[in-house]
Amino acid sequence: MIQGSFAASLARRLPFYYGWVVLGVVCCASIARVGPAVATLSVFIGPMTAEFGWSRTELSGAVSLGGILAAITSPMLGSFLDRKGPRTILLMAVLTTGITILLLSQIRNLAAFYLLFCIARMNFAGPFDLGTLGAVVNWFVARRPLALSMSMLAQMAGLTLMPLIAFWAMEHGGWRAGWVAVGATVLAVGFLPTWLLMVGRPEDLGLKPDAAQPDTGTTPGKVTEPEPTFTRSEALATPTFWLLAIFTILVWPVQAGVSLHQAVHFTERGLSPSTAVMGVTLFSAASGICALLLGLGLRRIGVRAGLVLSACGMAVGTALIGNVSSHSDVLLAASIFGASLGGLQTCLPVAWADYFGRRNFGAIRGVALTIQVTAQAIGPLLSGVLRDWTGSYAASHATFTSLAGLAILVALLIRAPKQPHRTK
Repeated sequence: MIQGSFAASLARRLPFYYGWVVLGVVCCASIARVGPAVATLSVFIGPMTAEFGWSRTELSGAVSLGGILAAITSPMLGSFLDRKGPRTILLMAVLTTGITILLLSQIRNLAAFYLLFCIARMNFAGPFDLGTLGAVVNWFVARRPLALSMSMLAQMAGLTLMPLIAFWAMEHGGWRAGWVAVGATVLAVGFLPTWLLMVGRPEDLGLKPDAAQPDTGTTPGKVTEPEPTFTRSEALATPTFWLLAIFTILVWPVQAGVSLHQAVHFTERGLSPSTAVMGVTLFSAASGICALLLGLGLRRIGVRAGLVLSACGMAVGTALIGNVSSHSDVLLAASIFGASLGGLQTCLPVAWADYFGRRNFGAIRGVALTIQVTAQAIGPLLSGVLRDWTGSYAASHATFTSLAGLAILVALLIRAPKQPHRTK
């Protein structure tokens, strides 16, 4: 097999751990992933609703339905990830996402939009998540927070650039040209590195996770205890799993509901379209920066503290977004809310992997992801319904601020589970 032999040959010749190559591939896939992200879609809401007359609820429903499809398929894909590795999942996700986004440029009705965007959104919420996280978790243990934060930084870079790419194309050729630009970017960035360089586990190349390498500056700490090895059923029997699940249910509707509608909310508050796009861009940039900082420091402060801080930032950021009235308000609110998202995207995957181990990570993450994407599906729909019902986003922002506040309390209760006792 060309890919396998090439990767093995490259791993033997490299003067550093091959896991860093895998991380580079994950970063490329993470950038490709954001084609159907809510931050990208938010740039299209105004021109598409203006042309077709769709309501915000109708448009948000595609995000929610795509999440539901991901929720249904994630447990099966998680088990597949443990058996086969992330390469196949990521290749299929990149191809189908790129093609469906390109085809969005040709739609003429709501049914076609739903068919295509739901497929792309399902890939975003399910296969991309499982494939990228699975690769990082398998290759890194001691430096897991740093590696995950770097992949999140790449994704946030994509979230920063993709709306700008779409906006630039829309300025020159309308929203249809915007979708062409986004789809082409997904395929150009994501496919070749994954096909050529992705290897699922270090053991496939005769290596071990976090091969001994000299530390370069700030390291996230050393793993000194044996890694936990929970099965899916054992994980489901722990209070830790369900506290993390409740935390997930509380925070992800906030993320998805606020993110999707933030650009149009800013313009409805009387701010210019350029300010709205700048807010979306700064939100993504702040997410990446915070993800990297937590990746460097999470081993020092602990996963639970990271979750608490992230939920606090989400509560404050949501409240501020709901009350913006100036350019500077947008920049402050978007920065705080974006930083909280970067924290969540680093801390939660580390929590699942650190607490339950990497051996059955796919199966456990598949169940957790079903919970997460269901929660994310609720957020945009709830925000759209409240907006259409009340005429503003005030009610949705008040609701989301309350959910984030409850998440702070839940995070304070989370503890690492005890390794299950198995009779020999």
